[in-house]
Amino acid sequence: MSTIDSAPTLLDIRGLSIQYGTGDESVIAADHLDIALKTGEIVALVGESGSGKSTLAKAIIGLLPESAKVLGGTIDLAGDNLLNHSAKELEAIRGRRIGMVPQDPGASLDPVKTVGSQVSEVFRLHPQGRKRTKAELRREVLRLLELVGIDRPEQRLGQYPHELSGGLKQRVLIAIAFALEPELLIADEPTSALDVTVQQTVLEVFTKLARELGTAVIFVTHDLAVATDIADRIVVMQHGRIREDRPVREILHAPEDAYTQMLLTEATATGKGAQTTGPEGAIEMPAIEVRGLTKIYGNGKAERAAVDNVSFAVRPGTTFSLVGESGSGKSTTARMIMRLLEPSAGTVKIHGQDVTHVRGAGKRDLWRSLQLVYQNPDSALDPRYSVSRIISEPLENYKVGSRNERKIRVAELLDAVNLPSRMASLGAKELSGGQRQRVAIARALALGAKTLVLDEALSALDVLTQAQILALLEDLQVNQGLSYLFISHDLHVVERISHDVGVMRQGTLVEVGPASQVFGNPSSEYTKLLLDSNPGQLLREMANR
Repeated sequence: MSTIDSAPTLLDIRGLSIQYGTGDESVIAADHLDIALKTGEIVALVGESGSGKSTLAKAIIGLLPESAKVLGGTIDLAGDNLLNHSAKELEAIRGRRIGMVPQDPGASLDPVKTVGSQVSEVFRLHPQGRKRTKAELRREVLRLLELVGIDRPEQRLGQYPHELSGGLKQRVLIAIAFALEPELLIADEPTSALDVTVQQTVLEVFTKLARELGTAVIFVTHDLAVATDIADRIVVMQHGRIREDRPVREILHAPEDAYTQMLLTEATATGKGAQTTGPEGAIEMPAIEVRGLTKIYGNGKAERAAVDNVSFAVRPGTTFSLVGESGSGKSTTARMIMRLLEPSAGTVKIHGQDVTHVRGAGKRDLWRSLQLVYQNPDSALDPRYSVSRIISEPLENYKVGSRNERKIRVAELLDAVNLPSRMASLGAKELSGGQRQRVAIARALALGAKTLVLDEALSALDVLTQAQILALLEDLQVNQGLSYLFISHDLHVVERISHDVGVMRQGTLVEVGPASQVFGNPSSEYTKLLLDSNPGQLLREMANR
């Protein structure tokens, strides 16, 4: 029997039901949920968007929105039913007994306060014992920063969040969450915005602290690979219900539920979407060709090359993926190709045409054939507009077709991205994340673009929705002859969709080649490091059996 098996139950949720809205507009977000969590146990909540994961997490910590209503059930923390507490009493519990690590470190830290003041704030909000002096607070904050592996902690105390990398910001949030050594910690997608090497380091810090302090953890994630790496147990949710609740290895080796099996199938479906070579003997003009592309910021001693002498080509009808850590130069390269950023040196050709220095009307002509699909469909679509207006907006801007012709074109595009025509009248807020990304793709294709730049276009989506959008992109590529430049830090997705891959590090291209070669026999030590850092070791073992 393991230590966890013999540990007492800390959190016991019984019959929890939660509803959003009222009457005909109501939705059951949690349907008679039963979950128990032992002291020191790490449980991963997995499922697609809308499965009820975040609703459950918010209910435990007492942060449900006003539109939510608890219909029944109990949430007992060491025998204390949290649903019986007032909002003021829950404020005292949050941070002290229940900690939280949020999803977006950039949005969760106050941009006008120093790191030191934000970490020490938790002790001011939850005073315990005698009041600490400034010197004692400083020592405690330094200890916490060292505990989560932040280098040069003395220097970091006076820095502001914008001066830290995404990984360092997430470590600061972990330090805050563990500061009062809570009994329970809720982590809501805490590494989804991080690249694989930073993600691995942050997860190692997170699990080390949880094990050492005996903290129970609910880890909310849509990434099954991360869940299998970090958790003792996995709880699979769908439509507000628990489909499966078992230890990690049991679920991986013998999933009992069909939905769990579907999640596992999609999570292990790597390298199946793309062929590595084009037609034999074909000599075709590249869809995108960059040579010696360089972007330099600053001057003199402050000069820094964000992109340094990068060269590659995207073969027509194929997918070329750029991968690398945050700050490697991927998105800067994409912005120069889109002509949203001026190169310092080098050339950009689109379908053989040199567009390196196009301006004004030249850019407008370029964007008819080359379009960008952004990372977050929520911020890329105007919430005031209907789906029909969002898709037809490029047609209106370029004065293409009559009103009736544009309406017909919108219907064609909705059909192309597998959305029903009735959605034309809906607003962006009424759509799921996957549906919004389909609308964004339809808008990108409205003017007849043959080449798309997809900048982290799947990173905000759960594994099943990712698989659906990947299948859509593959179908569109085959049926419409599209070419993709795919920017991503998710190696699982890259391996599945790519024909060719370029690996970037600190502004330079360290390796380029067919996807099968880069993933199967990498020549660069840095590529090997990225692959070794890729989450989901247990999943890969299962897939290779």
